Amino acid sequence: MSKRLPLEETQELLKTLQERFESNMNRHEGLEWAKVQAKLEASPDKLWSLNEMEDTEGEPDVVGYVPPTGEYVFCDCSAESPKGRRSLCYDQDALEARKQHKPKDSAANVAAAMGIEMLDEEQYRGLQQLGNFDSKTSSWLKTPENIRELGGAIFGDYRFGTVFVYHNGAESYYAARGFRGSLRV
Repeated sequence: MSKRLPLEETQELLKTLQERFESNMNRHEGLEWAKVQAKLEASPDKLWSLNEMEDTEGEPDVVGYVPPTGEYVFCDCSAESPKGRRSLCYDQDALEARKQHKPKDSAANVAAAMGIEMLDEEQYRGLQQLGNFDSKTSSWLKTPENIRELGGAIFGDYRFGTVFVYHNGAESYYAARGFRGSLRV
């Protein structure tokens, strides 16, 4: 499968990303769209991943800039966990551990196939500084190895004016739980 978008889809995606960027300047104060677009146009594989984020209703937007590397950080900024990435257990081990009623896939597998990283707790809390996300849903978070080795995984949501991070068995899955991803360009 080619990880390169046709020209028409590329142009459509860039237009969507630019509109979202310009409508949400609070997420990336001081950054200029022209510089972001130049980076995107030089990275067709990253555009493909952003399109995957968009197609699964993640509404990716720039949420940061990393000066040492010159990378822009994109993150899923949909109000709720992306619709096209819900009802997933945490990872492949969790998927294999389920004996009955297996979900269609795992969050870790889908993220890898999309070429993005799942948010960790610190990134999730940082995103929540830019708005209130997951007030009706929850999102799997990249789980520390010591928790995962014991069969658990963590997820976050926003309730009662507070960001909560909880735990669950990694093999669990829910219609209202997906995952948020990030991508450096």
